[in-house]
Amino acid sequence: MSGLAREEAQDGRRDLAPGDPLPPPLTLAAMYHAPGAGTGHAVYGRTDNPTWEALEHALGHLEAAEAVAFPSGMAAISAALFATLKAGDRLLVPSDGYYVTRLLAERVLERFGVGVDQRPTARFAEGSFAGYRVVYLETPSNPGLDLCDIADIAARARAEGALVIADNTTMTPFGQRPLDHGADIVVAADTKAPGGHSDVLMGHAASRDPALVAALRDWRRISGAIPGPFEAWLTHRSLETLELRFARMCDTAGAAAVRLAATPGVEVRYPGLPGHPSHNLARSQMARMGFLIGLTLPSEAAAEAFIAACPYLRPATSFGGVHSSAERRARWGDAVPPGYVRLSVGCEPPEELIPALETALAAALA
Repeated sequence: MSGLAREEAQDGRRDLAPGDPLPPPLTLAAMYHAPGAGTGHAVYGRTDNPTWEALEHALGHLEAAEAVAFPSGMAAISAALFATLKAGDRLLVPSDGYYVTRLLAERVLERFGVGVDQRPTARFAEGSFAGYRVVYLETPSNPGLDLCDIADIAARARAEGALVIADNTTMTPFGQRPLDHGADIVVAADTKAPGGHSDVLMGHAASRDPALVAALRDWRRISGAIPGPFEAWLTHRSLETLELRFARMCDTAGAAAVRLAATPGVEVRYPGLPGHPSHNLARSQMARMGFLIGLTLPSEAAAEAFIAACPYLRPATSFGGVHSSAERRARWGDAVPPGYVRLSVGCEPPEELIPALETALAAALA
């Protein structure tokens, strides 16, 4: 990303008058002054808000595409799917991706007449994409951190008439750029690293296809899946430090993965490790290796003991915060071993965090 793009992403307000505030104003308005025909200006809070626009401007520079903000990652995912699917269409989703996406497909979209098929991420490219309206992928997958080749899948899916939607929540635009690899829409939960402080729910979808962007905006307007202005303001604030936080988190995660992998009795899954089955793909497709580490301990008890023993770990769901967190993902029904831990590395000093993780792991395995 160019310096100009970074600068614009941090502060797109280039028309400031003397005395204007540097941050974008927080606009709390359900109604606007709308005389006459009511066109060409803000009219109603479900369709217009300057604080959303500031956030979308920043997200758009990060994605190099037009972005549409939503009140959560699942709201963005829902919008992307509902805006592109109709009864009789077929949808392909990863069987090992974020489980709520599968719930949406199975419990809602199938009921509305959409056919749903699933494939594991590591074998997502196997088989044809013919007959699908939407191919939805997530790489690295959450929580297993498997990868698939975005460019290959996007090219083949497009040739067979499908749209590709890529969930980039685990990587952010600083770690991976699915639109550059041919995806039609990228979705993400900005609740994670973009928000980064565990205090806001937010999501976005972005596309370089004006018709798809119009469909996303239309869905938001009609469904009412709108972000709150204060949450948009908080997320915009956080984006200004995303590049710095993400770099620190990835650097520490890479060093931690190497150290933890040297511990007998634990299996470590991290795309940056040469032993990861898709390490070469990660090196070619991803700018960074991410801040998530998968750890498989011998049992549920050992996994819980590891999380409890490390003073730097918050036992919590979600990820991407400045504070490191971890959870045993099998508790939500993910198809992972009972002792599988998703570790989200934060911004703590690595010289303190990494030894604490090693000590807690050794104690849990003793």
